[in-house]
Amino acid sequence: MKTNILATSALLTLISLGIPVHAENLTHTRQLLSTKSCSECDLSGVGLVLSDLQGADLQGANLVGANLSRANLTGANLSGANLSSASLNGANLTGANLSNATVLGTDLRGAYLTNAVLTDLDLSTAYIQGVIGIPSNAGTKEQFYEWATVEGNRGNYNAALEHYNRALTIDPDFAPAYLGRSLVFYRFGNNAAAVQDARMASMIFSAQDNEEGHLAAEDFILGMTKAREPDKVEGRGNFGNVIRSVGSLLLRFLM
Repeated sequence: MKTNILATSALLTLISLGIPVHAENLTHTRQLLSTKSCSECDLSGVGLVLSDLQGADLQGANLVGANLSRANLTGANLSGANLSSASLNGANLTGANLSNATVLGTDLRGAYLTNAVLTDLDLSTAYIQGVIGIPSNAGTKEQFYEWATVEGNRGNYNAALEHYNRALTIDPDFAPAYLGRSLVFYRFGNNAAAVQDARMASMIFSAQDNEEGHLAAEDFILGMTKAREPDKVEGRGNFGNVIRSVGSLLLRFLM
């Protein structure tokens, strides 16, 4: 009997260790859901999928590992909150305050960040594929370029275009972003814009003595011209190689 009691006690201990929510956390969760005010609360590991937390005060809250997927956090105050490893997949963060928040390994895929305050927020370790509305002050030109290239390779050209635009807002002479955006415009069937961006990239690469980038841009322009001519069957076939070459070069710029 004593052995059974000890085994049961050990099992309950293991189970309790596997549950991230303690009694105090449950109290904080109830407080949040009833008042939408829980600054400095311990909400680690809490499940709040699809919750309506519009305008909630979560300043400085511990939300490590929390599941806030598709939650409505419009206008919420998350400044200084710890969102490490939390899921905000598809969450609506329109107008939310995320200044000084920690987003280490945070899942922000498909989230809405339009007009969100992202001061002193480092998104370099967060998952942001498909995020909508990242302002240009939320990252460096290199970060936006990286995000754009990743989205382009996934076939998410709208997000890629948005990120390339952000990179060029930060640095209007950032040649790799022009070349990448040129490829996106071509995918959209906007040849005029694609050629214009490729020419800009070629010019800037040339001014920077980047022969590889200059030649890639010129080859892309030539390939687009040939691909529009129906009798240039060979040219259209070779153009596939040009596109792959440009795509490979865009990835190498990341390094």
